[in-house]
Amino acid sequence: LFCTDVTYRKGKDVPLKGIVDEAVANAPAVKQVVVLRRGAAAVSMTAGRDMTWQDFLAKAKGQDDAHVECESNEPAYILATSGTTAKPKLAVHTHGGYQVYVYSMAKWMFGLRPDDVWWSTSDIGWVVGHSYIVFAPLLVGCATIAYEGALGERVRLAEAKALFCTDVTYRKGKDVPLKGIVDEAVSNAPAVEQVVVLRRGAAAVSMTAGRDITWQDFLAKATGHDDAHVECESNEPAYILATSGTTAKPKLAVHTHGGYQVYVYSMAKWMFALRPDDVWWSTSDIGWVVGHSYIVFAPLLVGCATIAYEGALDHPNAETFYAIIERDRVTGVFTSPTAARLLMRYGTEPARKHDLATLERVFCAGEVLNAPAWEWLQKEALQDKVPVIDHYWQTETGGPVVGNPYGIAQLPIKPGSGAIPLAGIEAAVVDADGKELGPNEKGIFVIKRPFPGLTARLWAEPERYARDYWERVPGKTVYFTGDAASIDEDGYVWFSGRADEIIKIADHRIGTIEVETAFLRHPAVAEAGVTGRPDELRGQVISAFVVLKQGHQPSEKLRQELIATVRSELGPLAVIGELNFVDMLPKTRSGKIMRRVLKAVILDKDPGDISTIEDEGSVEEAREAWTDMKREVTKT
Repeated sequence: LFCTDVTYRKGKDVPLKGIVDEAVANAPAVKQVVVLRRGAAAVSMTAGRDMTWQDFLAKAKGQDDAHVECESNEPAYILATSGTTAKPKLAVHTHGGYQVYVYSMAKWMFGLRPDDVWWSTSDIGWVVGHSYIVFAPLLVGCATIAYEGALGERVRLAEAKALFCTDVTYRKGKDVPLKGIVDEAVSNAPAVEQVVVLRRGAAAVSMTAGRDITWQDFLAKATGHDDAHVECESNEPAYILATSGTTAKPKLAVHTHGGYQVYVYSMAKWMFALRPDDVWWSTSDIGWVVGHSYIVFAPLLVGCATIAYEGALDHPNAETFYAIIERDRVTGVFTSPTAARLLMRYGTEPARKHDLATLERVFCAGEVLNAPAWEWLQKEALQDKVPVIDHYWQTETGGPVVGNPYGIAQLPIKPGSGAIPLAGIEAAVVDADGKELGPNEKGIFVIKRPFPGLTARLWAEPERYARDYWERVPGKTVYFTGDAASIDEDGYVWFSGRADEIIKIADHRIGTIEVETAFLRHPAVAEAGVTGRPDELRGQVISAFVVLKQGHQPSEKLRQELIATVRSELGPLAVIGELNFVDMLPKTRSGKIMRRVLKAVILDKDPGDISTIEDEGSVEEAREAWTDMKREVTKT
């Protein structure tokens, strides 16, 4: 019997060895139990029967490693089914017929080919896991993913030697354990030599001897060592950051010491007007590119105070955002459109209770700052006393590429537009054939040449870097952002969503941002997320998910009002297939709406099955959001 000592469920260790010992106690035929150690806790091992996976492998050294020929009707494996009855049925699959069938269906049904990267999200212990995680991909010769978690994948891909973590993080007053997730990730990452743990919680934490040390012990090891800086060549990596983690394999974007720092510093001055006497607050999660660039690097380069905030902006109450601005005398804020819409749910009363006189400017990025959300934050919450400025960038760009150059000279604000390509950014909008489009024509936003902040490579994947970013547009070598946009006659850029999220209704293309903005025109709506759903007559129709402001309740009358609002804004082509009232929208920690999850709800699929959309956010987040949203939609 082969087993692991633990398995994992949402960051928690689930012990297995005790279950195995109980099972084997009444199974005299079992002569050997092989245990793969993954957890930190001690495990009972029965002498003469139990051995570790490492010892099992060691026994194979020097043995014949050729394949064994089997008669076609010999058992390949036995799998229990109908286990809820008194006695399960043990189904036997044979080497011959079974392999012929799963291989045939792999080709005929799934179109598997050797250059595929194949991901079956099934548990490997069920028949789908046996057939289409193990057997079929091996027979076809393609790569197959046995999914176990986002952190472990990133650690392995980066070949990290050390991992720094806390034992817990906090979310709305609750401890969220992290060490178990780290242990799971490191268990299959042999390059990791050291795990450094900052203790914050009161609960005991498992520490693996020889590998794990506390933050205090780590600092103590530095005593007596040279504390001077290390000089680096400008193209050496400063950090690696994963993006598009919802696809089968994330991209590890590399930002370098030289170009990256030049760019984030320049944009800190030109875009954000950062100066040494600022108290700057970027509300982003520190683990995303905004956190790296404008919580850590740029404020340190400029020499200003920077606030690293851990927690939700509406916890413990709706005044938290404004209270921090008043308490810490914040002069500049960088937040997300999602945060603006969250604050909008609570109205202006929380803002009126605090003195915001020190605040000079507010910047938003992450998604398009819809015109209604901008109008509320600019005119109602902040009473037109400071500018609210939208801008656009990506993990790969390191800093802003489209924006209003506030630090040089603020241009007129056009609500809903990210403003103009910034200094050093030569941008255009092209169609699917690479033809450059004119004013107000929708296409793909591209950048014509590199600039200092742009990631120069993907970690260990030079071919993928060229393929995914510079070879996507026929006949042109341009940086492909993947975002749909148009540029107006004044040079202002109007983003309408990811190119693969455009909704096509009766041969007309409508951006998800356009529809969501139309919903926000209704005074009852705090937030909206939309996606396209297949429709036999029109090709696609709009599926909408709407979050209401406090004080408003779902009703059929309100539903009809919202549909009428969208039709009034966008015309009769904006056909709403269904409108669902929900309490929340699924988002990544960087504030992006996970429209892939919305599509999964409408199509009644697991979000892991929909891999064409590349946004930030882990598959675990997607699954949890999908489950929560299905529950919400069922309620309404």
